[in-house]
Amino acid sequence: MSAPESSRARGVDRVIGIFKQLHIARRPLTMRELIETTGAPRSSVYELVTILAEAGWLETAADGSVFFGREMHYYGADYAMHNDLISRAHQTILGLVRKYDETAQLCMLEGDKYTVVLSENSARPFNITSDIGVKVPIPWTATGRLLLGHLTDEDVHALIPDEDYLLDDGRRIAFDDFMRDVRHAAAQGYCCTEGLSMSFRLCMAAPVRDRTGLPIAALCFMTARDTDPNKRAAMLDDLIASAKSLSQPLMRT
Repeated sequence: MSAPESSRARGVDRVIGIFKQLHIARRPLTMRELIETTGAPRSSVYELVTILAEAGWLETAADGSVFFGREMHYYGADYAMHNDLISRAHQTILGLVRKYDETAQLCMLEGDKYTVVLSENSARPFNITSDIGVKVPIPWTATGRLLLGHLTDEDVHALIPDEDYLLDDGRRIAFDDFMRDVRHAAAQGYCCTEGLSMSFRLCMAAPVRDRTGLPIAALCFMTARDTDPNKRAAMLDDLIASAKSLSQPLMRT
């Protein structure tokens, strides 16, 4: 790689770094914070922020803090409209939230973590939510158990970092217990977990499958553990049916 090409590559890496840090923070960051978190030279960060702000990718506030600009919203909307699964899942999720007044999500794996791709909250004052795009350890979730069923024990062991089996309350999930849950979820075609990442939370997930039958995403409900059993049963039935409906166009040959 020539010197100019190397310089351009570093510039692209630094732009990506700025975007990642803003996403992780989920709030405007000062220039000092961007410099510290990206590790990029001060002059480069100032230059890139200026260029990106002129393009509308970033916006700077009166106090000098930086956040995503309006153009980024447009690009995200374009992606959601172009991606058939995202577009259809959004309408499905809206329907589930309207029917049950519970938080519904579309979730996927991203590398060795789990992330929420779409989320709609209930209208109740109390609701349970996870931030879109934030990476969460796979063993903390029902989705994680549901989307690993096609992998061997060795594959899963190599995929998930050892520290990710430690829950935020200090409890540790044994690997054998986790794999037992994974196999059970694959056999029954859905997964429900209670009190993992939050002691009061119940998560139920149903798989969205590709044309080969492999689960590529999960449709999820997030609710409280004390939700009425009859309502829980109805929610799970609708969740499974909705996930199958989302899978059908993807499974056409």
